[in-house]
Amino acid sequence: MSIDTLDPKRTGLLTIDLQNDFLHPEGAYGRAGQGAAAISALPARIKPVVDALRAKGGTYFSAQFTLVPGPRGEPLIAPHLKKLRPFLTKGDFAPGGFGHALVDELAPADYTVEKVAYSAFYQTRLEYIMRALDIDTLIIGGIVTNGGVASTVRDAHLRNIETILLSDGSAAFKDEVHQATLTSLGTVTQVMTCAEVTQLIEAAS
Repeated sequence: MSIDTLDPKRTGLLTIDLQNDFLHPEGAYGRAGQGAAAISALPARIKPVVDALRAKGGTYFSAQFTLVPGPRGEPLIAPHLKKLRPFLTKGDFAPGGFGHALVDELAPADYTVEKVAYSAFYQTRLEYIMRALDIDTLIIGGIVTNGGVASTVRDAHLRNIETILLSDGSAAFKDEVHQATLTSLGTVTQVMTCAEVTQLIEAAS
């Protein structure tokens, strides 16, 4: 795929899961010693894209992973996730909490979408807002490349939404997994760096 020009006013930047519980040292993953330098670097890389798009009248969406509090406040966690991340506990990724919030460097988003699974489209209001705002192109970044990012890119493709995937604005816990996913997604999205996308936005009329 190739996107040579775009209309910023019909373009949204969508970040996936760039939340305190994933990135902040006092968040759920930080407390458990789970992290990666590539993931920590993402907000600073993406911020210029956010600023450039907003300056041209575009929209910034933040999709934020959510663990809905169940009985006695215990989070409703899918069995596969509980097995994969046994350290997740009461209050983690809970709506309104510190951990659930978008990291300070990117906050606030124009629209925040709570998501309960990998894709930012699954049982969320994202597509409704996009259609209401006449947005037909998404620039996508965040974590993890092979999880929430990949699922969202593929779901956008199924909806005939044009996408640009930020190659250095997304990351996984292992670089080889990140690189393999970029290659895999190249058939359904345009893969560009944050600097390339910023230039594309700034060149738009």
